Amino acid sequence: MSELRDLLADVAARVTRYRESVADAPVFPDDTTGVREKLGELPEKPTPPADVIRRLADAVEPALVANTGPRYFGFVTGGALDAATAADMLATGWDQPAFNQVTSPAAAIVEEVAGEWLKEVLGLPAGASFGFVTGGQGANTVGLAAARHHLLARAGWDVERRGLQGAPPLRVVAGEERHASIDRSLRLLGLGTDAVRPVRANGQGAIDIADLERTLDGPAIVCLQAGNVNTGAFDDFAAATEIARRHDAWVHVDGAFGLWAAAAPTLRRWTAGLEGADSWAVDGHKWLNVPYDSGYAFCAHPESHRAAMAVTAAYLTGQGAGGVRAPGDFVPESSRRARGFATWAALSELGREGIAEMVERCCALARRFAGKLDACEGVTVVNDVVLNQVLVAFDGDTDRVVEALQRSGECWMGATTWHGRRLMRISVSNWSTTEADVDRSVEAIKAARKSDQESRSVENRSHLA
Repeated sequence: MSELRDLLADVAARVTRYRESVADAPVFPDDTTGVREKLGELPEKPTPPADVIRRLADAVEPALVANTGPRYFGFVTGGALDAATAADMLATGWDQPAFNQVTSPAAAIVEEVAGEWLKEVLGLPAGASFGFVTGGQGANTVGLAAARHHLLARAGWDVERRGLQGAPPLRVVAGEERHASIDRSLRLLGLGTDAVRPVRANGQGAIDIADLERTLDGPAIVCLQAGNVNTGAFDDFAAATEIARRHDAWVHVDGAFGLWAAAAPTLRRWTAGLEGADSWAVDGHKWLNVPYDSGYAFCAHPESHRAAMAVTAAYLTGQGAGGVRAPGDFVPESSRRARGFATWAALSELGREGIAEMVERCCALARRFAGKLDACEGVTVVNDVVLNQVLVAFDGDTDRVVEALQRSGECWMGATTWHGRRLMRISVSNWSTTEADVDRSVEAIKAARKSDQESRSVENRSHLA
């Protein structure tokens, strides 16, 4: 076992060195051409584990994206907290299949505790069921599967046994600026995107309540949003849920990152009425800053949740054994990683106050970005910065500015199209980001814009010549 001890000690040392240097490293690799060559060909004979790890790390470390660092502002991605990182390393070493009490009582119990804590932090009903999934896509799929079961069962149709052929039609009412994962979930569940009746959005991307009232005319799945993926805007949950209840509709909330606003006293007003929904989806690898992959699905109707997801087979034993919740009853996967360890560790490291402070600080840093960029000539912030999302327009070519910024390695932001305009999208979600990181990034953005201006000037002179 001494060889294993040395191997894991070397891995821990490599991870530590990487995490200690990531704040000053280029945020995106400038050359990945040698990675495939360094990985080599499939060996004919066994290779000592230490040599395997050395070769792997040496090959890929130059190609790593510093998304765990403080100046990565793409895709609403958090960076893994220290305790969550260590807990995930333990989860790998322990290698526990988190299906039920028999496959791993430890994984089942920790997930049960962490799930209860999450409901407290997010202000969700104490009786809601939950499942630990891969991310927002998985969580939306679970929530919509529970909705599909619930509404069709109410209509006298057993969708798990009979499928959708011949079933009563299910309508889905969702905002025109819904996240793409909603449509993908509908495809995976056999409902299809043609089932969607789109609801108009207001100027910031939240649903138009009056149009929801006009669109919803009977039982349906109503999809609401906590945190528009571009602007961070919130739907009016109280008003939308009241309308849905009058039509016996199911309300699902896609809160991939925005649901965390419920944990922060200064931001909680945006989530008012959210607790009245039927299902909720949220990511852990966004604002809770746990390692990839991690997401959570919650449901106010545990029996519908379980009916949509649970699996039985002659060889499977232990469901509900010892009074311990069976994690596999609430997610699509039977073979599943013990994600509860990292989630429990993150919640323990931060506590209620730490989660609130982290979310509020990220939003304050987003406002700092907006204020400094809006003050720059030729740069305009086009959204109301209510959360951690900032949309930026340039008087030149936005894509070229973004590309120049990404090439610089100083920070990383992506581009998006919103209301017909190409914009830079800044997402502040990392626990380690500071005001100095924001200021350094603003200077990098200004330099990228200047580079674009100079390039266009040269191109114009060349064209005139």
